[in-house]
Amino acid sequence: MNVSSANATVVLQYRDSFTKAVIKNLIIVGLWISVNYINAGLIHTFCKHQIFYMNPRYVLFIHLVVNDMVQMSLTVILFIISYTVYQLNVPMCCILILLALSTTENTPLNLACMAVECYIAICVPLRHVQICTVNRTLMLIGSIWTTSIFSALADLFITLATEPRDFFYSKIFCQTQTVFPNPVIIKKREITYAVFLVLVWITIFFTYFNILFTAQTASKDAKKARNTIFLHGFQVLLCMTTYVAPQLTIVLLRNNYVDTVFYVHLIIQVLPRAFSPIIYGVRDTTFRKYLKRYLLCKMSPQ
Repeated sequence: MNVSSANATVVLQYRDSFTKAVIKNLIIVGLWISVNYINAGLIHTFCKHQIFYMNPRYVLFIHLVVNDMVQMSLTVILFIISYTVYQLNVPMCCILILLALSTTENTPLNLACMAVECYIAICVPLRHVQICTVNRTLMLIGSIWTTSIFSALADLFITLATEPRDFFYSKIFCQTQTVFPNPVIIKKREITYAVFLVLVWITIFFTYFNILFTAQTASKDAKKARNTIFLHGFQVLLCMTTYVAPQLTIVLLRNNYVDTVFYVHLIIQVLPRAFSPIIYGVRDTTFRKYLKRYLLCKMSPQ
């Protein structure tokens, strides 16, 4: 029995009761609405004020917010499909999974770029304006998407070359292991994730310790940047849980699969996406000031 058929068999064996399924879906959708409501406020605040969209730091941040909104929306759609439609046409599943994989890989890369921007602002302040421009930031975002999309498309090309034509006319339980079942893809993804994580962690540690040394000069901005880099590292740590999901799934086949996968979904998909609004929407003084104005205007009677 291969991994795809094994996963399908396990899901059939541990199907939730109607009440339990409704409760789980309400929790997932409720959290999705809550996080996206906050993120929508951040995006609105960003778009309404030039101080944000002319600043590379906030451009990178809002890209992270939009990317995580898309990623979380895709995972919620896939979660609901697993309880309602159950099986999906392979082409449609491919599109959803490819987008989910691309946005998942974008997050740690974006965090690494934000850490570098903090490093330049604190450690090389005289060159910050020349190095960190909005145009270069947009090019950097384009590079992030190009890297993640090519990585995801490689899975599709391998599948097109190795799977029979009938596979693409069939319906499957829509998850990464079933739509891209070739062992070469799994190995390639493990190597890709390992390379990404090594590069991101090197960047996080380099920027953190350099800012840490600068912070010893009692600079308030340096100390704040040091704390921000530390939180970026925590976000990356949360993102790493996504990269071990396939191995975790194999372990869960021996336990109550559906319940455990539900809790893992909350930790892997929801928690990291809830952190971005907290780090910049709440911690950042400038963003907090304008966001508070937006929320007060929304609550005040017309």
